[in-house]
Amino acid sequence: MSEPNGVMMQYFHWYNEPDGSLWSEFAQSAAALAEAGVTSVWLPPAYKGTAGGYDVGYGVYDMYDLGEFDQKGSVRTKYGTKAEYIAAIKAAKAAGIRVYADVVLNHMMGADEAEEVEATPFSPDDRHQPIGDLQTVKVWTHFTFPGRAGKHSDAEWHWWHFDAVDYSEYSEDQDAIYLFKDKSFDDNVDLEKGAFDYLMGCDLDMQNPEVQDRLKRWGEWYIDTTEVDGFRFDAVKHVRAGFFPDWLNHCRHHAGRSLFAVGEYWSYEIEALHHFIQVTGGDVMLFDAPLHYNFSVASNGSSDYDLRQIFDNTLVQQQPALAVTLVDNHDSQPLQALESVVEPWFKPLAYALILLRRDGYPCIFYADYYGAHYKDHGSDGGEYEIWLDSHQWLIDKFLYARRTYAYGDQYDYFDHANCIGWTRLGDEAHPGGLAVVISNGEAGTKWMEVGQPNQAYIDITEHVNEPVTTNDEGWAEFRCEAGSVSVWVAQAAS
Repeated sequence: MSEPNGVMMQYFHWYNEPDGSLWSEFAQSAAALAEAGVTSVWLPPAYKGTAGGYDVGYGVYDMYDLGEFDQKGSVRTKYGTKAEYIAAIKAAKAAGIRVYADVVLNHMMGADEAEEVEATPFSPDDRHQPIGDLQTVKVWTHFTFPGRAGKHSDAEWHWWHFDAVDYSEYSEDQDAIYLFKDKSFDDNVDLEKGAFDYLMGCDLDMQNPEVQDRLKRWGEWYIDTTEVDGFRFDAVKHVRAGFFPDWLNHCRHHAGRSLFAVGEYWSYEIEALHHFIQVTGGDVMLFDAPLHYNFSVASNGSSDYDLRQIFDNTLVQQQPALAVTLVDNHDSQPLQALESVVEPWFKPLAYALILLRRDGYPCIFYADYYGAHYKDHGSDGGEYEIWLDSHQWLIDKFLYARRTYAYGDQYDYFDHANCIGWTRLGDEAHPGGLAVVISNGEAGTKWMEVGQPNQAYIDITEHVNEPVTTNDEGWAEFRCEAGSVSVWVAQAAS
């Protein structure tokens, strides 16, 4: 489903400045990213959110407003205007980069009018446990989109298009999920909280044929309007799993071409990911959240962590063809809801582990590549200032090694708790191969085979300055500094 040796980039983070500049920035960066080795980009939600020009995009208000209408306090979105978005996609395609749109099909927020409906309050912690009787509630579920005035679609949304909300004006103090009369929480969702169908806002009723039809018609419009190459599905563990291949295949048929898809199923339970893949027939790749978790644990464990376990219980280990591997993303970065920090010293090691191995479709995170600086409140209520280091220099080195040398057979040397390595032997079109050594403890060495006899190798990370020469059988002792990574490639003949 992904291109051979392809590399995705998540081109945003949670705290990008809300100045409407991201689409133009990406258009200007596309050629350089393509030259570096990025082959596809996942862009943030492009439609109007409930916070208007400040919304990251996950508080979905109007999916037909890509920064075109004066709604929620602005015409543009956080990232720019519709014209700038489409221009950025064209610039990416001209550079040879495929573009994936971030699509939130779980909920809507910021309704224009309130409605009365009967509903039963359920415990937020157990969706099988009602905490009150059926009652009349006043809920914000009527979406009229007055700023758009029917352009692109004249459809309005009402309470019957949703199955639950978490707020009623008649019960402001009650912490509850209000399930509407004659509705039910979907099955084939994550089992956390009993049935994790409801996440936030006005939860779309995926069992409603009118909802299914509207989302399919929106998909047709979006593809025709933007010409994107695929989708990143948000919050898939909260939506009936079977909906995604149905919607995706409809869009593929309409487009008359292949459309890539990856889902965000943020769970560290590998069996939950396997179940989603089974239900969807392997039609949607998944981000390897368990691998990210291993990276976080390893980075905080330093030399106490056994590197031989780094791929244990991960998707890339068990279903590599369907794994999008990542180090960090907008939800896991510091001060975010799912914060699970991968410490800066370990990020180069983690990027080597996703970019220089055979399996998985690696995804680079904007804030890891360019760095980031922002302030926000933590879970304890205190305000914090965050500086994230740029790892662009090393990531570019890894990308160069990936597209030039990372081909052919892979031999693993995962035989020491604090120092592991692997080699790629190359192929006819990409001779020379490479060797990678990683340490989370003291400086180390690995006796490894690269298949090239009497060949000098250099460390392109420049952590080790002295070359290494293989013996008559193509083996050598490859080195690595303490808490570091070295990537060895064949030295060109002078």
